[in-house]
Amino acid sequence: MYQIDFKNPVHVFFIGIGGISMSGLAEILLSEGFKVSGSDRQQSSLTEDLLRKGASVYYGHKKENLTPCPDLIVYTNGAIKNDNPELVAGKDLNIPILTRAQLLGQMMKNYKMPIAISGTHGKTTTTSMLSGILLKSDTDPTLSIGGIYKEIGGNFRLGSSEYFVTEACEYTNSFLNFSPRIGIILNIEEDHLDFFKDINDIRNSFHEFAKLLPSANDGGTLIINGDITNVEEITASLHCQVITYGSSAFCDYMPTDITFDEFGHPSFILTKSDGTNEGSYSLSVPGLYNVYNACAAIAVAKFLGIDNDIISTALSDFKGTDRRFEYKGKVNGFSIIDDYAHHPTEITQTLKAAKNYPHKTIWCVFQPHTYTRTKAFLSEFAQALTFSDKIILADIYAAREKDTLGISSKTLQAEIEKLGHECYYFSSFEEIENFILKNCTKDDLLITMGAGDVVKIGENLLKK
Repeated sequence: MYQIDFKNPVHVFFIGIGGISMSGLAEILLSEGFKVSGSDRQQSSLTEDLLRKGASVYYGHKKENLTPCPDLIVYTNGAIKNDNPELVAGKDLNIPILTRAQLLGQMMKNYKMPIAISGTHGKTTTTSMLSGILLKSDTDPTLSIGGIYKEIGGNFRLGSSEYFVTEACEYTNSFLNFSPRIGIILNIEEDHLDFFKDINDIRNSFHEFAKLLPSANDGGTLIINGDITNVEEITASLHCQVITYGSSAFCDYMPTDITFDEFGHPSFILTKSDGTNEGSYSLSVPGLYNVYNACAAIAVAKFLGIDNDIISTALSDFKGTDRRFEYKGKVNGFSIIDDYAHHPTEITQTLKAAKNYPHKTIWCVFQPHTYTRTKAFLSEFAQALTFSDKIILADIYAAREKDTLGISSKTLQAEIEKLGHECYYFSSFEEIENFILKNCTKDDLLITMGAGDVVKIGENLLKK
C-alpha cells in the first residue's frame, strides 16, 4: 500500500473533495505543503473554502481532471462507485490509490495522541463535546468532525499540538484502517446492513477496532459503554487499558442524580465505581442519551488529566452541532427543530428528548434514509415514530442506493397506521410544507428528521 510521507509532499487528488471529511483531510495536506486538487458534483461552501486556501477544484467527474497527473488519488469507499471516470482513469494510469479511511489512518500516525470516537450513534456529538473540552484546555488539537461544529466554524480545525481527534465510522469497516491511541465505543447496534451480515458481524468489527489500540504500557486506552450487551466479548483479549461508563454501578463511571430543566437539558453527578463523586455537570443539549455521550467525553478528559472545572465549563458551553436537535426558528407560533436521526434508536432518543421540550403537540416529519435501512428496520421505525404525536412521511432518500427492494414511505405509513397512530404521506416537500402551515398551530413543536435533505422543509417554512 502507498504510504504518504509528510516530509515529502506530493500532488494528491481527492474524488469527492467537498465531502465533510474529505475536505478536512485536504486542508491538512495543504497546510503540510502538499499540492491538492479534486472534484465534486457541485459547488459548496467547503469547496469554496478549499479554493481560497490553494486547492484546485473541478465540478463534475471527468478523467480530464487528472491533468496534470497526480501522485496519489483518494476516494471514499462506498460513496464513489467503481465506474467513476476519475477512479477508472487513475487505475489505467497506475496512479496509487487510497481510500479516505486509509489516508486518515496514515495521517493519525503523525500525532502522538490520536483519538478516535466510534459507535452506531452519537459520534458527531461526542467528538464535538470532547473537542470543546480540549479547546477550553488550550491543547490546540486538530479536529475532524462529521458535522458542522459552530465553535470552530465548520467540521475541521487544524491545530499544532500532539492531539488529533476524529470520528471513526464502522461502515465498510473503514475504521479498521485507523491508528488511534485512545478509542471510544459509544454503542453497538444493527445498522449498515447493506454491508454487514448481521449484529455479530458488526460486533466483530468493533472488537477488531478495539484491538487496534496499543498496549496499556504504550498508553493504549479504550473508553467503552458498559451497557453494551455482553460487553466482555468486545473487550476480551485486549492489551490496552479499558475504562467503562454506563448505568451500572459495575462501570468505572456512572451518571447519578440526573435531572432535567424546562428545556430537557440534563444535569448529573458523575460517580466512580468506588462511590467517589467525580463532579457535577450541566448540559445545554437535551436528552438522556447526551448524558452518556458526555460521560464518554469526560472519561477521556480525565484520563488526559484535564482539570474538572474546564471539563464542566466546556460541557455547559456546548450548544450542539448542526442537525442534532438544532433549533431553527418559529413560524406561526410553532417551533422548528431539525435532527439527523435516521436509525430507530436515534429516533426514539430524539423524540423522548422532545417530550421534555416545551410543546403542545409534537409533529415529526421523517425522511427515511436508504431503501436497505428502511426495509431492515420497518417495524422498528414504525414503533419509534409513535413517540411523536403526529407523523408526516417524505419519500425515502436513496443516497447511494437504487429502488430495487419494493419498499417505500407508503409501506412505512401502513406499518405506522397498523399501530393505530396518525400518519400522513406526501410525495413532495411543497405538499408537506403546505400541510404543515395549515395544521401546525401555536406552541406546537415540529421536528424535521432524517439524514437526507429533509432539513430544507423547515428552512423553506422559515422563508414563507
